[in-house]
Amino acid sequence: MLKRCEATAKIYGGRQNPHIYGKVFFRQTPAGVIVTAQIHNLPVRAPSEFGVCGFHIHEGKSCSGNADDEFASAGSHFNPDYEEHPYHAGDLPPLFSNNGYAYMQVLTDRFSVCDIIGKVVIIHSMPDDFMTQPSGNSGTKIACGKIQKAF
Repeated sequence: MLKRCEATAKIYGGRQNPHIYGKVFFRQTPAGVIVTAQIHNLPVRAPSEFGVCGFHIHEGKSCSGNADDEFASAGSHFNPDYEEHPYHAGDLPPLFSNNGYAYMQVLTDRFSVCDIIGKVVIIHSMPDDFMTQPSGNSGTKIACGKIQKAF
């Protein structure tokens, strides 16, 4: 029997991008987890550049940090099976900004919702290249949200 588990993460930007906000929803289905992200106020780049941001689940349990990395407590990508990048359980497709707004929905079988409650979602400043170890050369962490069970 499928364990019914749903979660959300309220996303907020860091010091350099304080206007970023949004929500990520996680819904367990028999086929896997449906991840839905709605993010506002992502950095808008020059017209000739695509606004693509890396998007991952990290193993940490908070969005706190330090002077060098405001989301340092997010830790590394969620990777319980010790896979190479981009096969970490927490590796997700990038967010494509449309004038600062991004909507993304994906189905993944790399984790269950119950596995990620208490972890964090991170948005990075650059797109993931899906090759560079250990995290895809996706730039700095610009936004974060803690994954919490939905009631």
